[in-house]
Amino acid sequence: MRILSVVGTRPQYVKLSAIYNAAKVRDIHHDWIDTGQHYSAGMSEEIIKDFKLPKPKLNLMVGSGLHGEQTGKMLQGIEGFLLANDYDFVLVYGDTNSTVAGALAASKLGIPVAHIESGLRSRNMQMPEEQNRRVVDHLASILFAPTNNAVQNLKNEGLSGVVNSGDIMLDVLQKTLSEIGKQEKT
Repeated sequence: MRILSVVGTRPQYVKLSAIYNAAKVRDIHHDWIDTGQHYSAGMSEEIIKDFKLPKPKLNLMVGSGLHGEQTGKMLQGIEGFLLANDYDFVLVYGDTNSTVAGALAASKLGIPVAHIESGLRSRNMQMPEEQNRRVVDHLASILFAPTNNAVQNLKNEGLSGVVNSGDIMLDVLQKTLSEIGKQEKT
């Protein structure tokens, strides 16, 4: 199985670390691309280094801009990368422009999408994040919901493929605290 993660923001790098490490342990081929939605080299590179992630297969370096401009650049770059490579799944995280661009590019090419942190709802459609969440949840084949409420939201919308996966950020926090505790004892 070949999986591609599409990320572009600092919180997504943290979430990616959990998936990358889990795939590595299970000998699953897992690549990632960085849209560059958060583009501060100091902050992004530090997180990537701290979580021992390999360099991305592609960095689109889109930077800031209007939502349409930013998402359009991402969509074009992700689509080109997917056309040149062969993946069984595209994994997207959260509710960012990187998330919606990754899901749109994959779904338009017939590649199944898995969405981590699906089903979260603010119910405020004026928020770009809420728009992104809803679009991505309806494009995804597998919906990894972090809470019982998120599972119920997805069921209320008639969606299938829902997995109550728990909170990936909580998982990373607990692992990090455990590692810090082990370091302090040595």
